[in-house]
Order: sequence, then C-alpha cells, then structure tokens
Amino acid sequence: MLVAVAASSALALFWPALTKGAAGGVEPSEAVMLINREKAVLIDVCEPAEFAQGHAVGSKNIPLSELQTQLPLMVKNKGLPVILVCQVGGRASRAAAQAKKLGYERAQALAGGLKAWRAASLPVEKA
Repeated sequence: MLVAVAASSALALFWPALTKGAAGGVEPSEAVMLINREKAVLIDVCEPAEFAQGHAVGSKNIPLSELQTQLPLMVKNKGLPVILVCQVGGRASRAAAQAKKLGYERAQALAGGLKAWRAASLPVEKA
C-alpha cells in the first residue's frame, strides 16, 4: 500500500515534466520568435548520439553533463535569450536552471522538448 502511494505521489510530481517540460518553459512558436527577433541561441542538451538522430535546425549540441564548461565558451553574450531543448523537456529544465546559475538570466527550457518542436511542424535535421 505504501509503495503504491509513493509511486502515485512521484508520478504526480513528475507528470508535468514528462509531458510538457518545465513549467514556464517557452513554447515552440515563442522560441521561433525569440530566435528571429532577438537572436536567441538554441542549445540541445541531449547526448551526441541523440543529437545525431535528429535535432532542431540551427541548434548547437552541448550535452547536459558539459553545460557548465561549454555554455560560456559557446554563448559569450549572457544577455541573449538561450533556449535549451532535449527530447521531452526534463533535461532542458535542469539545464535552464544551471544556465541561470551561470548568469544567463534569459535561459529557458523549450516546453515539451523536441517532441513539441516536431508537433509544431518546425524543421528538424539529422547530423
């Protein structure tokens, strides 16, 4: 009984991250506007093998484990919007929090991740 309660509680806590990504994440259409109007940088935090299988056109790959060292090298202007993306949004949410700690106040996760990007019929390419 306790195991069932614990499992349902965990599912309730993580369901939004699994289905939509981070609360307050940027929707794909908003991300496109930020890219076009404010030169937002799209960073894919998936592992290189996942990135090679398909990623948003124009995104740069920095695996989540390398974000703290590689993001400052790749995005020198901390005033630019940084949109972090992964497959469904969970890793991107953690990456957005890390980026904010590094001083990227305009860092946001892509709500729903690459799955939402594809659902919005936005371009995807393979490496």
